[in-house]
Amino acid sequence: MEKQETFIHDIWMLSREYGNLAGAGGVKDVVAQLSVTLARQSKRTVHVVLPCYGFMDPEQLGFSYMADPLWTDKILQFEVDLDYPEERRLEAVTVWVKKQGGVTLYLIDSSRFREKLNVYTYTAAEEGDAIWKKAGEGHVDFFAMNILLQKAAIALMILLKAQPDVIHCHDGHTAVLPAMIAEQPGLRHYFRNTGCVITVHNAGLGYHQEIVDLTFAQAITGLSLSLVYQALLDGKFDPFLAGANYAVMNTVSENYARELRETVDDHLTGWLGHELLNRHIVLEGITNGIDPEAFSAKDPERVHIAAGFDPMGDEALTGKQQCKKELLERLVREEPLPGVLQSGVLDPDPSAPLVTFIGRLSTQKGVSVLISALRKLLVERTDFRFLLLGTGDKYDEEALVQLAEHPVNRGRICVLRGFDTILANKVYAAGDFFVIPSQYEPCGLTDFMAQLFGNLPIVHAVGGLVKVVDGRTGFSYERQSSAALSETIERALHLYATNPEAIRVMQRQAVEMIHEHYTWDTVSKEYLKLYTQAKQEKIAR
Repeated sequence: MEKQETFIHDIWMLSREYGNLAGAGGVKDVVAQLSVTLARQSKRTVHVVLPCYGFMDPEQLGFSYMADPLWTDKILQFEVDLDYPEERRLEAVTVWVKKQGGVTLYLIDSSRFREKLNVYTYTAAEEGDAIWKKAGEGHVDFFAMNILLQKAAIALMILLKAQPDVIHCHDGHTAVLPAMIAEQPGLRHYFRNTGCVITVHNAGLGYHQEIVDLTFAQAITGLSLSLVYQALLDGKFDPFLAGANYAVMNTVSENYARELRETVDDHLTGWLGHELLNRHIVLEGITNGIDPEAFSAKDPERVHIAAGFDPMGDEALTGKQQCKKELLERLVREEPLPGVLQSGVLDPDPSAPLVTFIGRLSTQKGVSVLISALRKLLVERTDFRFLLLGTGDKYDEEALVQLAEHPVNRGRICVLRGFDTILANKVYAAGDFFVIPSQYEPCGLTDFMAQLFGNLPIVHAVGGLVKVVDGRTGFSYERQSSAALSETIERALHLYATNPEAIRVMQRQAVEMIHEHYTWDTVSKEYLKLYTQAKQEKIAR
């Protein structure tokens, strides 16, 4: 019999983050932009399920309560089995819905989600209400939150009589679902033609959503104890391993997939990649894309910058110089900026090269390496300025603030503790160079964003950051050290001073490469191949 061509019509995604609704990192951008891109394509429908957190106002965001498909004059309400060991439990759920960018979005509303004021961690306000909720620490019931989201999504599909072609599970927060729908009676029959894809956005330690209480894992997931034990990594129930036998798996760059399976860098994951290899699980690599229009410097009003410019054009970037001048003048006046605390000021001379950093202050992001490199450069050179926007590890914050507030460094380094999306765009647009000294980086999106604003990345050539081509679309170094980083920054500064036309050529080439290889229109084709593979494998079982 001739094999029928598989067309992916109906796609469902599960995520803890999405666009401007809820976010803590790059996952929000990936899920939103991939979803919208797929929804634009003919004859495809895309649905995304995520929690309704306490910081959301669904009505203000344009959502409405979902009607019960059987009783259209009633709000859809149902209960989810969320058993604890030796305790039968049900949790009540309602659903909010709206269509945005062609994507149908569902918010799972429950008391468990509503009491959370941040996506993954407690806030200072929550610590004020209960001292055991330490600000910046992860939610104690994270595993129950994840399973509630997955079980509610399964129930929602059944109530809507939806039998998707594929369910795309983003990160460890949703990775148990493929096992649950394959191993639980009734579900395996209902979803017999539904393929599953698991995307590992970050395999680093602390990102697996693993749990050490195996009895609890068995009770709340409903999986057999034997399956729970088969999913152990370092004695803990690991959602990635739980779903691995029931889904097609990928991570967010080809090089990160290789590093996890073939190099000692996998120790940073607890050897997840090698365990997948031992189990003959293929881990595909698809480098994330970006929507260039969302970060187009040609549209200053949309991206909230002082003046427009086109890094891919032939003209001099006078608009970019205006952006730098406007931001420097604000910083020297030390005017309050939204969502951040300013330490240090910068001289308002736009001719000096501006080196920038935006991101989370953490070991993964290589912040300690950056601080050491800055200490060296600030002693040896006076011909550059440094601007940082971010927050995170308190030790790193304090070290950066000390550098910025030291009298010798006045006018040369400024630290903005916090984050604001509009301010981030202003920093991208003002900067000449953008440092990403990550210890590991599954893909990296900030390098794309910087390039689209004519801000050339200086990266540690690891994971997805190898897409920055040294001397062509930015600068890179191989060995992770403060000396290697400072040498690469000096190389960039030398080129800036001696050959500005070469800098201009690199700015053009960087944006051209994004348009040629990394738009979501291009990257979505690779995901459709995975979806097709996942559905075909499910049907063949």
